[in-house]
Amino acid sequence: MNVDQNVKETVAAIAKRSAIKPKLGFVLGSGLAHFADSVEKRVEFPFAQLPHFATASVEGHPGKLIVGEIEGVPVAVLQGRLHAYEGHSMEQVLYPVRTLSALGVKTVVVTNAAGGLKKIMKPGDFMIIKDHINLSGQNPLRGPNWDKGPRFLDMTEPYDKKLNQILKACLRAQKARVFEGVYVGVMGPTYETAAEIQFYAKAGGGAVGMSTVTDVIAARHAGLRVAGLSCITNLGTGLSRMKLSHDDVKKVAQKVEKSFTKALIEFVKKVKSDL
Repeated sequence: MNVDQNVKETVAAIAKRSAIKPKLGFVLGSGLAHFADSVEKRVEFPFAQLPHFATASVEGHPGKLIVGEIEGVPVAVLQGRLHAYEGHSMEQVLYPVRTLSALGVKTVVVTNAAGGLKKIMKPGDFMIIKDHINLSGQNPLRGPNWDKGPRFLDMTEPYDKKLNQILKACLRAQKARVFEGVYVGVMGPTYETAAEIQFYAKAGGGAVGMSTVTDVIAARHAGLRVAGLSCITNLGTGLSRMKLSHDDVKKVAQKVEKSFTKALIEFVKKVKSDL
């Protein structure tokens, strides 16, 4: 894959329909797509209609790139994401975030629906991601290096502390319960066994999910600042009596979508002058 040439073609296709130059990006996880309705002067680009984009196939991930403004800030929103478990290559999974960078985005908020690894968590809580553990079995930068970033990427601070604290304050202003913790990224699509959940918790994990790690690595490789947020939609296997289903994940995410949306809009206001 010729990443430079492909990204240029994607950006050119977007520029034909929108003159907006986004500075702030968002990646929306399962069931969290409602936030994109806040975008004004919006132009929607289904992944399937963008050059070199793969198509999203998971329920709760509409698979659109939306360009527009929120509170006067030019934004680009990935309404849904791509996952390796869908059969996509890592180049395809990274491509949407790399497109955000090529559009001019310098700061990105990466969100997901995740399983809580602590018994004190409840569905509908949030966790600010302060770090992550990549247990997907793959490093997404494997292969030829995209020269927008270094061959050997430093991961001392994958998540920007200042941005995370602003995001935390915005959620608490909405009376949300907010934790801070380490996100454990796995391949999926199976949910974890009870033994795996115990292992992840003992390793220091706060939440587990099947995404985000690859997005963050791609964003940091491109030089973007990153804020990370998990919506805790369930407790990990063995921490409650409930069996896990994607429908339940979406239902919980939908219950918190109003506070989630209000918090992100407030976040835009607070970081506006720093973009």
